[in-house]
Formats: sequence, structure tokens, C-alpha cells
Amino acid sequence: MNNVEHADLRVAIRPGAEYGDSVNQLPIYPSEFEEAQRSFPIVFRREEGGIQAYALLGLDRDENLFLEDGRWTSDYVPAVQRRGPFSIGIDTSRSDGESQGDPLVYIDLADARVGAVDGLPVFLEHGGNAPLLDHIASVLRVLHEGVTSAPAIYAEFEDAGLLQPVDIQISLSEEDGYELPDLLTIDQSALADLSGESLEALHRSGLLRAATMAASSLGNIQYLIDRKNRKRLLA
Repeated sequence: MNNVEHADLRVAIRPGAEYGDSVNQLPIYPSEFEEAQRSFPIVFRREEGGIQAYALLGLDRDENLFLEDGRWTSDYVPAVQRRGPFSIGIDTSRSDGESQGDPLVYIDLADARVGAVDGLPVFLEHGGNAPLLDHIASVLRVLHEGVTSAPAIYAEFEDAGLLQPVDIQISLSEEDGYELPDLLTIDQSALADLSGESLEALHRSGLLRAATMAASSLGNIQYLIDRKNRKRLLA
């Protein structure tokens, strides 16, 4: 993006199923744990590219229990959805062979939120960044830094024995229940048993706090169940 070609561009802040918000889990990164753990259970999955953290949003496929009437009702929205039609890329033309180059903001002009009448300006009248673009830049920074740093962080969790496989069983009634298989969680017992060099290393790097927040977030599973039961009663 630039303030010449896109000087008059406006973008609407408009969540919804058509924009990918109606899902039962979204990827999140360690810098989001502090805010995310107040609303969502944080779990991990072992995938082809490595371990990835997720915020659990629902129990059924394509179900986001925090999305109502086209808006999020949670106190926090994962960065991957707050970015809207924007993304970040690397300008390889400025790479010197040792560094990757400068990160740049890109926009999907085909997205229905781009150019909407009720949209917010991306640039100020005289070319500076409008508040929307500054906000988006900070969100994209979370994603860029998360993709870069998360693999090493999760490797430290695993080396310390904190990530343990678990199948989460959820019962809504005698007849209805859910099983969430093939998950990893931060094990509370393993966290409590940390000592010596492992404990000191995690504390010194600040990762002990992140692990503790991910572990405590599992208390939100009951919050998820309560939301699901309310939805069932209103159906």
C-alpha cells in the first residue's frame, strides 16, 4: 500500500462469517496470550509445520460462540481476524542477501470491506497514516513477530516437558457431548514441578509467564460450555 495509489481508500471494520470469523478455533501467538486467556481456552496442535497455539471459540465445526449478530462479544479478538483485508509481506527487492528486506502492508482490493461507504480512511488528507492504518500496522506486527518467534518458544515449552497430549471430553447433558482429540496443553502439574535450570531459564526469558497464562486459560472451557448451553436454549 502507498498514500499515492490508495490516497482515498476507505475500509470498513466489519466482522462476519463471510470474512472468516465463523470458526471454532483461530491461531494465536504468545504475545496474545495475556489478553486471549481472559476469554478463551488456549490449546496447541502438532501440525506439519510445527506446533501452533489456538484459541478455542466453539465446539461444533464453523461455530464461533463469541460472534453474535455480526460482532464479536469477547473482550479480545485474535490478531489474525483483527487484520481484516490487510496482510504483511516482505519487500525482497530491498534484501541485501543477509536480511530478508522490509515488511510491507498489503491489502486485498477484492474484499467487500475495501471501498465500503461506511469505511474508515486509510490515509489522512495530506498523506499521513490514518488511525486505522496505525492500528492495522500494530496488529500485523503481532502476526509477523509471532510467526518468527513462536516456533522457538513452543520448542522451549516442549523441552521443559510442559506440553502434554490430551483429549478434552466435554459433556453438555447425558445425551450430548464433545471430544476434542489430538490437542496439547500446558500441563499444570508439570508447570508446578519445574525447578532448577528449566525454571530459571523460562523465568529469565519471560516464557514462564506465557506458559502460566496458557495453563490458566483452560478454566475458560466451562465458560465455553455455558455459552453453548445458552445457545442451545435459545435455538
